[in-house]
Amino acid sequence: MTYPSSKDRQKAIPGTPYYDGELAAKGYPLNKMCFSFNKAENRDTFKEDPQAYCATYKLTPTQTEAVIEADILKLLDEGGSIYYVAKLAGILGWNMQDIGAAQRGISLEDFKKMLLEAGK
Repeated sequence: MTYPSSKDRQKAIPGTPYYDGELAAKGYPLNKMCFSFNKAENRDTFKEDPQAYCATYKLTPTQTEAVIEADILKLLDEGGSIYYVAKLAGILGWNMQDIGAAQRGISLEDFKKMLLEAGK
């Protein structure tokens, strides 16, 4: 059986990166850094100097820029797994609803309304 390329799969759901082996390899340093946030002292070190903390994990310039800009969608495009990126989002004061709203391109309030409507 042949599988479509990651670019073809990405077209299936516009704006949604297909998390495959290629994207996982690209995002490994980013995800490793986000995993480090399980420890409070690492979160504190990151907050002191995010740029230096990113350099410690050898993030690409694009990944580092996305971290500094708190661009969750760019982090996902750069290979961030939502499970690990959510740890960074927590440091930034975001929760999963904030991320969901960003992914949908709508406001947090509209996202919450959408969830409430879907639950009826």
